[in-house]
Amino acid sequence: MQRHKQTKAELIPKLGEVLTDWKDEFAQTFVSYLEDFNEGGLVTPENLKDLLEKNFEAGITLFRLVLEQSKDEFTETLKALFYNNESGHGKTAFRKNPDQYVMTLESYGLLKSLESLMSRNYTWKEVVQERLKMGRGSAIKGQRRGKNLEDFVETLVKQVFDEFDIRKSFIGANGLSSAKADFCIPSTQHPSIVIEVKAYGATGSKQSDVIGDVRKIIDEKRSDTYFFLVTDGVTWTARMSDFERLIKFQNLGDIYRIYTQQMREDLLSDLKQIKAELNI
Repeated sequence: MQRHKQTKAELIPKLGEVLTDWKDEFAQTFVSYLEDFNEGGLVTPENLKDLLEKNFEAGITLFRLVLEQSKDEFTETLKALFYNNESGHGKTAFRKNPDQYVMTLESYGLLKSLESLMSRNYTWKEVVQERLKMGRGSAIKGQRRGKNLEDFVETLVKQVFDEFDIRKSFIGANGLSSAKADFCIPSTQHPSIVIEVKAYGATGSKQSDVIGDVRKIIDEKRSDTYFFLVTDGVTWTARMSDFERLIKFQNLGDIYRIYTQQMREDLLSDLKQIKAELNI
């Protein structure tokens, strides 16, 4: 047998693509499922029920793709939508009460999204754009969710205060350590107000991270520092035990108040009141 000593320069030009197919057994079933989908007329709740009865997993996958959510994201959405359902959020819940199950999905906007998708005629450019959206776009969406909530808070803070620091670490009560907060008012030097912003599902904002970050701020801040927590996301209901921990912090006085986007006026009013009281 002849000996060989190969080189990178020799091998690289010979590298080629390994052909593959994305269709596993489920994907093939799903494609066939789509072929049988009746596109005539308006989609009704009864149509949705029929789809789930025919093949629950394929139907749920279709609904997830229509709503432009990843598998993990849609699982959390279902948990949130059916958080008070004793039968859970999957096939068992559907079998127990198909009409209620479909009605819940409809209330989330599934029918409108499906009808909008079916009414469009796609160009090849739009197809490429959709592929980008479902790949890289899913990560961007998570980042944007967090940034949008931060921008929401920043707009209100700017209405009240001229001086504040954004996304920096403030000096702790002992002067030896620090903790990061999204807003420190008026500065990071023993701030009078700290605001932490956490959007459910945003990159870097998993529930376990939220609890840890909040606990760190509580441990570091002075007892007379106002701590505001701004959070949002209906899928918090899928992790109620963690949300209840935040509420417990608030009930103990560790957090002054928890706000959501619907509490905009409350947040603005409290900022104005504390500014007047502390003369900052």
